[in-house]
Amino acid sequence: MAQFSLSEKLAILSDAAKYDASCASSGGQRRDSRDGQGLGSTTGSGICHAYAPDGRCISLLKILMTNFCIYDCAYCVNRVSSNVQRARFSPEEVVTLTTEFYRRNYIEGLFLSSGIIRSPDETMADMVRIARTLREEHRFRGYIHLKTIPDASPELIEQAGLYADRISINIELPTDSGVKAFAPEKSPDGIRKAMADVRLRQDAQKDRSHTGRRPPRFSPAGQSTQMIVGADGANDSTILKTSTRLYSSYRLKRVYYSAFSPIPDSSTALPLIQPPLQREHRLYQADWLLRFYGFGAEEITAASPDGNLDLAIDPKLAWALANRHVFPVDVNRADRETLLRVPGIGAKTVARVLTTRRHRSLRYDDLRRMGANLRQARPFITLTDWRPRALLDAADLRARFAPPPEQLQLI
Repeated sequence: MAQFSLSEKLAILSDAAKYDASCASSGGQRRDSRDGQGLGSTTGSGICHAYAPDGRCISLLKILMTNFCIYDCAYCVNRVSSNVQRARFSPEEVVTLTTEFYRRNYIEGLFLSSGIIRSPDETMADMVRIARTLREEHRFRGYIHLKTIPDASPELIEQAGLYADRISINIELPTDSGVKAFAPEKSPDGIRKAMADVRLRQDAQKDRSHTGRRPPRFSPAGQSTQMIVGADGANDSTILKTSTRLYSSYRLKRVYYSAFSPIPDSSTALPLIQPPLQREHRLYQADWLLRFYGFGAEEITAASPDGNLDLAIDPKLAWALANRHVFPVDVNRADRETLLRVPGIGAKTVARVLTTRRHRSLRYDDLRRMGANLRQARPFITLTDWRPRALLDAADLRARFAPPPEQLQLI
């Protein structure tokens, strides 16, 4: 095996980590070291090249401990049969990188994932060792997210949750049949059991002992999962139904969708089923509707004969166009649930509408000032000084929102 310098390993393993999507830090426990008693800080606003409400870019070190892997999942660039350059960090090297990058103000946290080398338990033990060393020896108070291994022992996953702000376990693919076909060495039942164990430990931390003390905090920012989309034949309806079950069964903070693209240097690369990035974007929009807007998975894709989302327009607008009989909505009278289904009107705008209309009737310019996207909303609403008239029934209404066709360059 070739010997690499620390910087060469970093180049290889940070690039390999780009396929891990589930690394947002919202919900993390607030900690800081301004009292001079530790190293690092974290807030609930987000990490991993996310933007805080005040415009700050918050970043974290996002790496694999190793891209060696004993598994041969067909959709994974780091599978054992893939011809990629391999590297491995020692636990001490990851700790050094994290602390040095923090001191140089490059990062505010760590997202750590790994291929599986030798065994799930050995790999998980090294990841726990990294988190424990950062917390206990270096007093690191920044954000830590560990991508845990479902086949590892429950004791190791429990230890991971005591040191990490968030832990995640990949569900891999939307269906059990997909996992069995493309990742036969992994067990869907084992993955679900590990996720259920995490939920039980999170529930248990709410219980006080007979002395009134609470148990140590376990993964205070919750757990998330990642789902590969486009590698198998699952349509968007199936994907969203799976996400709904995951949210309800395991109280996940997020389901992350990772668009699959064929790996060009592999004879076992899977075919491209749909344009990957646009599909991923639409799935995130639909997921937002599931979590915050009261939509069900079935109704989001009901208008599509193949069960897939419309790639040209966002899911909320697509639903409204397929259900024009529900509209127009009187903004001055409709309840919150109805207002949330109006295209161009978000949850914050709905809250402002409900607050303001207690005192007076709303007009068109009021809604604009509240942040509504009136280009989308205007065919679906009525206000004191606005009626859509025949606009809602226009045959070309969808075409007004869909992007115009582009001439592709042949050369």
